[in-house]
Amino acid sequence: MDPIIAIVLIIAALAAGAGVGWTVAYKKGVTAGIDQRKREAEAVIGSAEQQAKRIIEDAEKDADSKKKSALIEAKDEVHKLRTEADKEIKDRRAELSRQERRMQQKEENLDKKTDNLEKKEEALSQKIKSAEEKLKEAEQIKKSEMDVLERISEFTREQAKEYILSTLEDDLVHEKAVKIASYEQQLKDECNERARSQISLAIAKVAADQVSEAAVSVVQLPNDEMKGRIIGREGRNIRTLETLTGVDLIIDDTPEAITLSCFDQIRREVARIALEKLIADGRIHPTRIEEMVDKARREVEYRIKQEGERAVIETNVHGLNHELIKLLGRLKFRTSYRQNVLDHSIEVAKLCGVLASELGVDANVARRAGLLHDIGKALTSEIEGSHVQIGVDVCKKYNENPVVIHAVEAHHNDVEPKTVIACIVQAADAISAARPAARSENYESYIKRLQKLEEICKSYNGVDKCFAVQAGREVRIMVVPEIINDEKMVLVARQIAQQIETEMDYPGQIKINLIRESRVSDYAK
Repeated sequence: MDPIIAIVLIIAALAAGAGVGWTVAYKKGVTAGIDQRKREAEAVIGSAEQQAKRIIEDAEKDADSKKKSALIEAKDEVHKLRTEADKEIKDRRAELSRQERRMQQKEENLDKKTDNLEKKEEALSQKIKSAEEKLKEAEQIKKSEMDVLERISEFTREQAKEYILSTLEDDLVHEKAVKIASYEQQLKDECNERARSQISLAIAKVAADQVSEAAVSVVQLPNDEMKGRIIGREGRNIRTLETLTGVDLIIDDTPEAITLSCFDQIRREVARIALEKLIADGRIHPTRIEEMVDKARREVEYRIKQEGERAVIETNVHGLNHELIKLLGRLKFRTSYRQNVLDHSIEVAKLCGVLASELGVDANVARRAGLLHDIGKALTSEIEGSHVQIGVDVCKKYNENPVVIHAVEAHHNDVEPKTVIACIVQAADAISAARPAARSENYESYIKRLQKLEEICKSYNGVDKCFAVQAGREVRIMVVPEIINDEKMVLVARQIAQQIETEMDYPGQIKINLIRESRVSDYAK
């Protein structure tokens, strides 16, 4: 125990003892006497002093023991730290010695590599010297051999070089020709594949309905008595109607119906509307017939204008002259192989727009050319000449784009197509006309056309056999190889094509294929 604490405890004990003694003496009363209190106080003080001495002795003993234990613990800690420090120093010295050994080994290896490199450099220099000597010997041998070759071949070195180069040039020409032919074939295949893709895409994007119309119209009557009223007294009503409209009225045994026959669909439509109005009105006489025919004609003209405007809006072609719009509307009443020409023109315009967009050409001009390519058919019954020439003249009259005029002129190969749009119009026209169910014709005329096609082909000298295939769109001709050679085949094919164009009428185009082959047969006996 700390001495100071012990002293404090002693003083506290003394004070406590004094207090206790005083308290006791006070309680026992003053009557006990001062002596008695003194004795008791001395006894209490004596016992307190003894107790204080014991406490001090115990505290000193405890302090000595704690001091000794603290010294022992300090010595142990110092010994422990000294042991750890010695161990760490020993480990570091061992690590340093290992590093020194590794560094020494690396230096030894580096010295060995340096020695090897020096040896290799010496060997390489020796090889270079020997190679230079051998090269000199080879040059000398080559020179001597060249001299011998010149004497043997009687060619100088320059002459031999020219000869080799000329031979090599011939070989290269052949190789280039082979490569060019291969590239041309590859390009043709790629072009054909791309063309098929573009045409298939165009067909997939356009699905226009086609209208097949006959050369007659049928007007239904409320009863058979109306037939007599239409004929009129001595046939004057029917003659007036036929004279004003240019249509034949066929009144036969068909119940409650009259047939209107005319190749011109506009006149037939005027007659049909006028007759229906007369039947609805009930007053049928020459004067009334003239009024109704006039009204019907104005109604048809208005419908023609509407159809032309519909075609322009549907194909998104703007800026057309109003007279061209009227001519387009007239195509609604014009058919080609029973295919409605206006619907055909709209379809061609859409196909041209799709193909032009895919090929990166102006789609607006392409649609315009496709819409106007058959515009001449609206006037073929009024103006002499082919619809191509009539269409070109009409477009020039109304100041159409030169590109459009050329496409109209070239869409049936009347002139050679010189623009991409002209070729697009040709392709779109062929697609619209040649697809299934677009056009139809009489079976007998179809058979006669095929027979005529084969007769033209067989009329040429050297033709062995010919076959019209693909519904008359292709003809295959086998020729006698002894009479028609390869060069003459081109001439014969062109002559056949020109004769077919001159003597026949047909939709689309006809492909002429000439086949020439030589066969040798023998028998083993």
